Amino acid sequence: MSSPSRIGTTVAFALSALVVLELGTGVSAAIAAGWTLSEAIDAFVVTNAAIGLSCGVAGVLIAWQRPRNPVGWLLLAAAVSQSGTVAGAPPLDLAVQHGASEPMLRTLATLSGYAWPWSIATFLPLALLLFPDGGLTGRFRRSAAALAVLNGPLFAVHVAGDGVAGDPVQPWLVIPAITTVGTAVEILNLLVYVLAVIGLVVRYRRGDEQRRRQLLWLVLALVLVVVVIVPWGLFDAGPILQLLAIALVPASIAVAVLRHQLLDIRLVLSRTVLYVVLTALVAATYLGLVTLANRVLAGSLPGNAVLAALVVAIAFHPVRVRLQRLVDRALYGDRSDPVRALSGMGERLRAGDPGDGIGPVLAAVCDALRLPSAAVVRDGIERARHGSPDGAVESVPLVYRGEEVGALVVGVRSGQRALDRTDRAALDVLAAPLAVAVRATELSASLQRSRERIVAAREEERRRLRRDLHDGLGPVLTGISFQADAAGNLLASDPARAAELLTALRAAATEAIQDVRRLVHDLRPPALDELGLVGALRQHADQLGAGAPAVDVLAPDELPPLPAAAEVAAYRIGAEALTNAVRHAGAGHVTLTIAVGDELELDVRDDGGSEGGWTPGVGLTSMTERAAELGGSVRLTAGSDGGRVVARLPLGSVVPADAVAEVTRTRETVA
Repeated sequence: MSSPSRIGTTVAFALSALVVLELGTGVSAAIAAGWTLSEAIDAFVVTNAAIGLSCGVAGVLIAWQRPRNPVGWLLLAAAVSQSGTVAGAPPLDLAVQHGASEPMLRTLATLSGYAWPWSIATFLPLALLLFPDGGLTGRFRRSAAALAVLNGPLFAVHVAGDGVAGDPVQPWLVIPAITTVGTAVEILNLLVYVLAVIGLVVRYRRGDEQRRRQLLWLVLALVLVVVVIVPWGLFDAGPILQLLAIALVPASIAVAVLRHQLLDIRLVLSRTVLYVVLTALVAATYLGLVTLANRVLAGSLPGNAVLAALVVAIAFHPVRVRLQRLVDRALYGDRSDPVRALSGMGERLRAGDPGDGIGPVLAAVCDALRLPSAAVVRDGIERARHGSPDGAVESVPLVYRGEEVGALVVGVRSGQRALDRTDRAALDVLAAPLAVAVRATELSASLQRSRERIVAAREEERRRLRRDLHDGLGPVLTGISFQADAAGNLLASDPARAAELLTALRAAATEAIQDVRRLVHDLRPPALDELGLVGALRQHADQLGAGAPAVDVLAPDELPPLPAAAEVAAYRIGAEALTNAVRHAGAGHVTLTIAVGDELELDVRDDGGSEGGWTPGVGLTSMTERAAELGGSVRLTAGSDGGRVVARLPLGSVVPADAVAEVTRTRETVA
């Protein structure tokens, strides 16, 4: 353990020891003064001791385990403050009984009166504002914290500084005029707590799954405190011991910070809120119906109470179901309403950035079902994730058109061992659109990779063209320029030499033209623009040389305009297939059939024999690659009865005639 940690631990245990000392002093003095339990309760000693002890235990645990979290230190300060009143009140009475000096009496009265207001007005509100991680971000929370710090001395002076009417022993600081602003101080104290609660609500709405579970522990304690304390504070109903409920707040803070995953807090809180609200509704409805019946029937009849009980009994179940649905939606999300969850997923998809993939959809799943995490796994590899699991995980298959495209792996809520049937049913519904989103994301990624390959291929082709122009055509043109200058200089003085230079210049120009034609042919065969696909293939067949087998090119009288990429690929594949059949198959007859429908199909057949099949080479590989680049396919078969090449190329949208004309004009300009 580092030195700062040891110092923090020492201070934390020292403060907790001080709390124990204060409580021990107060209890011992109360016993020595002859107090009864009832007197100790009426003097708020019992309640202050319980609250101080709860704050002390929670504070020392947090400060020990999380020394950098100021929440633990604030709870320790609240414990010292709250227990200070316990250490002051009974000793004050004991000192009065034994005739102690006035300075001692006034000191004990000051300790008794001024100690506890600080915990209520400053330390506990600050702990709520900094809960659970000790951060104080945002102008709202910082302003509320400043009010809590200001509220401490004002509230202490308001509570203790006015003195106690008729009490012969007064604190050192007595300000009678403080009663004129007492209402404003009470309102400020209430405002601080309202702001702290609002801050908790905001953090719950903006927090992740872990933060929400931590906040729910505190919410549970606050619900119980409100249920117990509000009737006592507003109507002065019930015993003082109801204040013991405040001790639940520091206890819940300690559990939330240190062991928030102890159990399913949502289940506990949902049932608590449900039955608290139901109890209040039942009581209010019953009393209201009895009162109304007594007034309407002008008498207090036993039958009125029976009638009211009957109405309450009839309405109890539908009201409970409705309330349970509202509470479950607040804590478990839309697991009982998958349609609402699907709507949320759709909104995330519409509002999200396409580059985000399925991350927003997974976030929608977690938000809809209040799950700690969700991930898509395929082939054992995690493709996307939102959140992080705290414990067990469960998997739901993602199926798209009968094919499993992955699995949705979700984290089980803290405190649960497994998802229940309602969760599983909701996930089964959400899995269908999620599978579509996963498939769409994969297709989008595949498309992006294809685009990247196309761009890479284009740049490589540009690099090759630049190299050919620079290393081949460039020097030839430069030489032509020099030879032209030299011939011009020699025309008058040496005509014979000038003629020789012009002859060489002619040869160099011819070479340059051949280089240009070669480059142009590599880009796109000129025959395609001059003769069309069918005519270009027939021309290629005629150029195969004497002794070649007869080649028939069967095609429709007129082909529709074809995409340039498909037309070039079809020519290259057809020419390669014809060349292979003539040179390697030993065929006597070759037939090339062209058909155009939804796709362009080339079928090249020869009657040559090939018992062992074809050996894959550069030509066969290039045919397959050219078709694959367009999303098409090439099927190669060879046997004793001949060989066959069938290429299918998707056409996509039909190329407009004006686009073809523009390509032709560009082609002619370059040539």
